[in-house]
Amino acid sequence: MISDSIRIFAAIAVAIAIAITFAAPSPAAPHSPIIRSEFIYTTAPYPQAHASTIVELPDGTLAASWFGGTGESRPDVAIWFARRGPAGWATPVAVADGKTTDGRQFPTWNPVLFQPPGGDLHLFYKVGPSPRDWWGMVITFTDGGRHWSTPRRLPDGVLGPIKNKPVIAPDGAWLSPSSREEGTPEDNIWSIRIERSTDRGRTWRVGDRIASPMHIEAIQPSILSHPAGKLELVARTRQGALAMSWSSDAGVTWSPLAAIDLPNPNAGTDAVTLRDGRQLIVYNHSAHFPDRPGDGPRWPLNIGLSDDGIHWRNALTLESRPVPDGYAYPAVIQTRDGLIHVTYTHNRTRIRHVVIDPRRLR
Repeated sequence: MISDSIRIFAAIAVAIAIAITFAAPSPAAPHSPIIRSEFIYTTAPYPQAHASTIVELPDGTLAASWFGGTGESRPDVAIWFARRGPAGWATPVAVADGKTTDGRQFPTWNPVLFQPPGGDLHLFYKVGPSPRDWWGMVITFTDGGRHWSTPRRLPDGVLGPIKNKPVIAPDGAWLSPSSREEGTPEDNIWSIRIERSTDRGRTWRVGDRIASPMHIEAIQPSILSHPAGKLELVARTRQGALAMSWSSDAGVTWSPLAAIDLPNPNAGTDAVTLRDGRQLIVYNHSAHFPDRPGDGPRWPLNIGLSDDGIHWRNALTLESRPVPDGYAYPAVIQTRDGLIHVTYTHNRTRIRHVVIDPRRLR
């Protein structure tokens, strides 16, 4: 059964790879949707950066966060934070590290910013030696991110959002798109669990593992909104194509995972529901083949659009030039002025910020 499922996904990945070859996105039109493209910083006291997140603050300015250090999984990796005002991005500052009360120091991972209406800015992140053994942490910010609280560990079993932003369900609950990597390094089992809070983050209920009868291994979901209160998650997989699941009860229960028609080289994505009803995803339009060793290339980096969350089309190529470490782990939001903001890792050295006019995306 497992080998049959892998062959099915391999066939999907091959079909998508053919589509990449013969239906690659065309170059941007003269009136490009891209309004601005910039690095959040030019120099930093660390050589590597990864896993950015971006949010709009109540005053309309932006804030971003990422982890930086000598290399992913090393103890010196800390969480960095910066605001963007009228004059551009401010100098980043370190706001969290992996030091524990007993004197040990662990790496930090995957910050996620979340600004609930009428509440403090939240920064979720992970601390621990690896994704199989990490734990969830949270900081709250006041005054637009200028002052932050002492880091607090989430309850046992609650990891918080693993990579992508929480959303507010139709019934007002906070939904944290979470996932698990469990087992030994050789037998690392992936699964998705949505964490749900009905008291604005004071307590959390960890949902059941989302079923995967086709043995799709998925992590790092994003949550999208559809008419009539329906929700969809889109997630990274090891099987060469992205996966989806659906909820009709405000994120309490979810349908079994299924494939969608976008490739995935075993790399992070992020997605957002636009105010005009379209679904937008930022992803690497390249394939990973489960019967071959290694992951696929993390380039190009693309914008995909969908009207129904099932059928997707390429709308824009953000990056296409091959670089050693690719363009990875995007984060995407739509701000109150209607513009789209994307941040992503640029060759593991810096974080790029791109502003897009969705009216020019076709």
